[in-house]
Amino acid sequence: MDGDRAPVMADVARIAGVSHQTVSRVLHDHPNVRPRTRERVLAAVRELGYRPNAAARTLASRRTRTLGVISFNTTLYGPACMLYGIEQAAREHEYSVTVAAVGTLDRYSVLDAVDRLRDQNVAGIVVIAPQTAAVGALANVPADVPLVAVGCGTHTALVSVAVDNEAGAELATSYLLDLGHRTVHHLVGPRSWLDAQEREAGWRAALEKRGAPVPEPSAGADWTARTGYEHGRRIAADPEVTAVFCANDHLALGLLRALQQAGRRVPEDISVVGFDDMPEAEYFGPSLTTVRQDFDELGRRALRALVELVGDPDAGIPASGERPHIVIPPSLVVRTSATRPRPRTESPT
Repeated sequence: MDGDRAPVMADVARIAGVSHQTVSRVLHDHPNVRPRTRERVLAAVRELGYRPNAAARTLASRRTRTLGVISFNTTLYGPACMLYGIEQAAREHEYSVTVAAVGTLDRYSVLDAVDRLRDQNVAGIVVIAPQTAAVGALANVPADVPLVAVGCGTHTALVSVAVDNEAGAELATSYLLDLGHRTVHHLVGPRSWLDAQEREAGWRAALEKRGAPVPEPSAGADWTARTGYEHGRRIAADPEVTAVFCANDHLALGLLRALQQAGRRVPEDISVVGFDDMPEAEYFGPSLTTVRQDFDELGRRALRALVELVGDPDAGIPASGERPHIVIPPSLVVRTSATRPRPRTESPT
């Protein structure tokens, strides 16, 4: 170690043979650390003469005007819009935002990002957590960290803000059934994503409530138009399919392309409904009927919940200490990609 600088947490981690995250847990007296590991870390602290960052120790008591946001590297419309909405809402509340981007939403990456933001003395943290692994990791964050999760589904114990995916999927599926379709097929997003799980659940619930057949869903490896196209080629080859609900608009875009190439007309032969209402959805061919999420509202509600946890008197919101779970209702935007099914013709005998 360079003798001209004070030791930092990474030096302690190296000497103790543990991760940066484990050192932070020991210094914050987290209970889920093995006694032997705790002893190694504390011995390294003494050896180096390390003094924990005072800013990190006083996260809950020193009020700053900076909020941390943990996001992941993605070009997906939903998460990107969530980040933008959070930043806009933060400015309205006169907070600045520092973003910790992670490559993957695994347990180590998420907790390491939390520790990095704590070291920067942020007043609180918003996490864009659409995957099950990220939500599981956040359950291990020390209780003194003001934290709100966004986009993490509607069944988590965290302080959270989320769109009601199940209700949105029910809206889309029920709309197609109301048009007269016997059943609705479903192109699922990646099942490691909470959004995909909940949208599949809503689709299934709508069919079961109406006594409609429940076809085997087509499970996507990701959210891309390419995946929609690949599954769409199989859907196009099935003459029994008259309606498809896609878990997002990119999947719907790929499906539309596959149906066009196969000579299946939309909506005359097959009706298609998406989810998200991305800006381009209106300009698909045909324009896409889809479920709209209000990402601006997600950002505003997440910031309000976080300010409440921080207990900022300037916001006029008391620190109640409650763990709110805020669900934002979606809406259905009807365009031209869905219509009544054509009458079935009997084959001659």
